[in-house]
Amino acid sequence: MAAPGRAPTRKIEQQLWDAGYEYVVGIDEVGRGAWAGPLMVGAAVLPRDRRVRNVRDSKLLTERDRERLFDRIAAWCVAWSVGAVSQQECDELGMTAAQKLACQRAISGLGVVPDVAVTDGRWDFVSPHVPKVELRVKADRDCLSVAAASVLAKVVRDREMRVHADTYPAWSFDTNKGYPCPVHKAALQGYGPSAIHRRTWVFMDHYVPWTGCPRHYRAEQPTLF
Repeated sequence: MAAPGRAPTRKIEQQLWDAGYEYVVGIDEVGRGAWAGPLMVGAAVLPRDRRVRNVRDSKLLTERDRERLFDRIAAWCVAWSVGAVSQQECDELGMTAAQKLACQRAISGLGVVPDVAVTDGRWDFVSPHVPKVELRVKADRDCLSVAAASVLAKVVRDREMRVHADTYPAWSFDTNKGYPCPVHKAALQGYGPSAIHRRTWVFMDHYVPWTGCPRHYRAEQPTLF
């Protein structure tokens, strides 16, 4: 297995270890842009010495390569966890609160208390569950713990969506994993939404000309944090 692209490093983690932080956790989410299924957040705490080869941001790996890496990454981590929120929670809470809740669940499942988190982008969905949060653009590409978290979260979610495909075969969740694509859009137009579709999403206005399941609107967006 030859993984594409530049390999992520532990440069950021090393800087944080040198600064006195013991447990550095990489955080990444998957499923935010999907039309069906859960949103998941992965959390990975890496050892300081050993390394697993070919770890990359999950988007740079094939599904087959992610599956091959999964057990190796899981065994390599000092601690790891994947937190999930259901499609119903995404509808009820809104994406901002849902992503924070998934992150809270991931951190709670680690079994260790992280001192600092590294996550991709410019939006902090990790606080206040970790005392210090480092926001780094392209962290999933450059930071090894974030790349590991991305693979763990992606594989866990993909496996769940393949199980859902057996129950809801018309929507081809085994291949699209709940994300929009021509086959998924055609199924929505022909069959309407399944039980695991996010019914507050705007796609319901454009791809579901079926009156059996009307578009759902949240009256208000609750605040959990």
